[in-house]
Amino acid sequence: MRILHVSDCYWPRLGGIEMHLRDLVVHQRAAGHDARVVTTSPPPPDGTPDDPWVHRVGARTGLAGILDEAHPDVVHVHVSMFSPFATAAAWRTSSLGLPTAVTVHSMWSRLGPLPATACSLLRLRSWSITWSAVSERAAEPLRVMLGPDIPVRVLPNAVEPARWREGGGPDLAPDVPTVISVMRLTHTKRTLPLARILRDVRRRVPGDQPLRALVVGDGPQRPALERYLRRHRMDAWVEVAGRMDRSAVRRALSGAAVYLAPAELESFGIAALEARTVGLPVVASSHSGVGEFVTHGTEGLLGASDDALATHVARLVTDGPLRAAITRHNVAVPPRHDWAEACRRTEDLYLAAAAAAPAHPAFTLAGAS
Repeated sequence: MRILHVSDCYWPRLGGIEMHLRDLVVHQRAAGHDARVVTTSPPPPDGTPDDPWVHRVGARTGLAGILDEAHPDVVHVHVSMFSPFATAAAWRTSSLGLPTAVTVHSMWSRLGPLPATACSLLRLRSWSITWSAVSERAAEPLRVMLGPDIPVRVLPNAVEPARWREGGGPDLAPDVPTVISVMRLTHTKRTLPLARILRDVRRRVPGDQPLRALVVGDGPQRPALERYLRRHRMDAWVEVAGRMDRSAVRRALSGAAVYLAPAELESFGIAALEARTVGLPVVASSHSGVGEFVTHGTEGLLGASDDALATHVARLVTDGPLRAAITRHNVAVPPRHDWAEACRRTEDLYLAAAAAAPAHPAFTLAGAS
């Protein structure tokens, strides 16, 4: 199958949509599909060679020429809150009659009238598109926007369980429990609220209980985060480690005791899924898509407010038996969101897109399984 993925965001930028898309293409190509990516993201700044199947659109290249060259059976468009290139591509390919699937990777809630206005102005309901979102939570506002007669499938993100379980699970009784977060340090991910939650956790934990926190990631709010930590004298026990590759992230997760995901507009939460796969109890907002793979009291604890998140983290830090029970469960029971399931759902999405597209004899799903 010839698959063309279109996204405004792609590696080397780090984030959920960027990493998921790269992993998806790697798995599709390993399965024998001709999967390619077209993106407006710039290439790696350090001169690292691009994968040969990545097309970076610039002043001299455009989507039309790539469509002629790739001759795709299906176009898979990946959008976030603001994705002008991908949105334009979805309109163009669907208007050409090509099977077009769109996956929404962000939460289109709390945006006021913007989604409904965009839907009306762009006449999204009239586009010949098969829609999906990365979680039920992310699908809900999309269904409200599009109306009950247009289905929205759920196409979750995925992990490779074996890769994240290398080296065994976390220590069940560490001398110094470590609370870890892996995230882009942005306003949307709630970087400063994370610092305030950690400060609240320290107040709730007895003074003689040692505690450490590790924040993995980088982004525009890193300076503000580091200023906050210094101002409140938290930098002695909270470390901002910066960007890490996946092997280093896995080692850091294995050395931690609790994973904290503070974002409320988290459409899925790949980093939290990776932590849960390693074995860590996950503390996350009940408003986010983390509930797709974390049930309160089983894989972790969910809370509706920052106060609840601080309470849950403090409880897991001080209640060794509860923390150990959740860790044992997470180690023993792998998550269902693996790549075999993700690829199966993705191919189902493509078949639905082919069925929904206007007749176009040059584009078939021959070879789909």
